[in-house]
Amino acid sequence: MSLNKVMLIGNVGKDPEVRHLESGVPVVTIPIATTERYKDKSGEVKEQTEWHNVVLWRVLAEFAEKYVHKGKQVYIEGKLRSRSWEDQNGQKRYTTEIIADTIRLLGRKSDTEPQGGGTPVDKPAATVAAPAEPIIEQAPGDDLPF
Repeated sequence: MSLNKVMLIGNVGKDPEVRHLESGVPVVTIPIATTERYKDKSGEVKEQTEWHNVVLWRVLAEFAEKYVHKGKQVYIEGKLRSRSWEDQNGQKRYTTEIIADTIRLLGRKSDTEPQGGGTPVDKPAATVAAPAEPIIEQAPGDDLPF
């Protein structure tokens, strides 16, 4: 048995980077900063910040594009994925990303408004989660026995 699970609470480092695949599927990447505060041997308070690359797909990407922006505090739940590629100079590059399956906005209520202020037309859910299984549409006219 194995488990690949990540849970983060942190601040968004920059506005979401939005891309659409040829099929039209939206993908968003955002950097999330988590900061640990501790006292060293001399009693001085120190901070250590870690940066995490988060990838959101489909419904989560649409939500992030609309409601997430730099500085917002978020809760992310997902899994780790490592991948490699060759850069323009032929060098092999590696990265580890968090593929999110849940995002939750944290902070003040006013933080849930879209960037630019105003009242959102359709308010965001407190938590947005990716569907666990593919959505299968039923053909019209099919009667279910229950």
